Amino acid sequence: MVAIHAERLTLGSETGSPPADPAGDRQLLASRLPGLVPYLPMWEWQRCLAAARERGEIGDRLLLLEHPHVYTIGRGGDRKHLLADPVTLERIGATYHEVDRGGDTTYHGPGQLVGYPIVTLASIGRSVRAYVRGLERAIIQTAARFGVAAHTVPGYTGVWVGDDKLAAIGVRVSGGVAYHGFALNVSPDLSYFDYIVPCGITDRGVTSLARLLGRPVSVAEVASACAAMVAGVLGLECRWTGLPGSDGSPEPGRPRATAGGDWLNGSQGEQSSLQSLRGMPRGGSPIPERRYSPRAR
Repeated sequence: MVAIHAERLTLGSETGSPPADPAGDRQLLASRLPGLVPYLPMWEWQRCLAAARERGEIGDRLLLLEHPHVYTIGRGGDRKHLLADPVTLERIGATYHEVDRGGDTTYHGPGQLVGYPIVTLASIGRSVRAYVRGLERAIIQTAARFGVAAHTVPGYTGVWVGDDKLAAIGVRVSGGVAYHGFALNVSPDLSYFDYIVPCGITDRGVTSLARLLGRPVSVAEVASACAAMVAGVLGLECRWTGLPGSDGSPEPGRPRATAGGDWLNGSQGEQSSLQSLRGMPRGGSPIPERRYSPRAR
């Protein structure tokens, strides 16, 4: 099952030559965002950039970053796959958001490389399914650069090593523009996955590059390799750039700073989503120890 939510698609062919790029070049502009980027402002920014891309105001982009501890569930997900009640979420310093991507429940946090490609599928000549398969190939190639042999599993989206998931993928396509993307476990605290059924899959575990290699691995070094691989599978040239708008010029669609703070520090809106969990009992039963079967850490 491919983790996609799509509407009003404008697609290229699954194979063959990509059509002309309305932005005028064949580049993927990659940016590495500093620090831990709060989820809600980044989600808003993605939607703004996707709208600007649909209008032809900007080219294809790749945003690479880390989030603070956050759980998200896609439109096709089951809320029961979040095993933590509001009290527990507050205790572990995590937030929870229901979002517009495809797929089920996942975790983002420090040590995990999150990639948000914002690309027009027509310009890269890909169907939605082929695009997702391309992201999987890029992550497999990235893992190989670090000596890890990863693979896909029939019937599941994402990248695996044995029975353990190394990377999750969930996208949304609107107006022919894809956004959201992938999450590659570089060196996160894997215990945070114990509070969810990852991607709704009950009989498989999760892993990371650091765990597989038995040594520290930095997100920065993985991000550099991953950007090149993503551009390559999309048939684009990777060009690193600073933060969009950092040269002082306005970036189309970039959320404006508010009196309470700017998009990066998340002081506006990045509050715990405990209100959305009001239906769950506060101080209820503790988290079941084995609602799914994670592999030994």
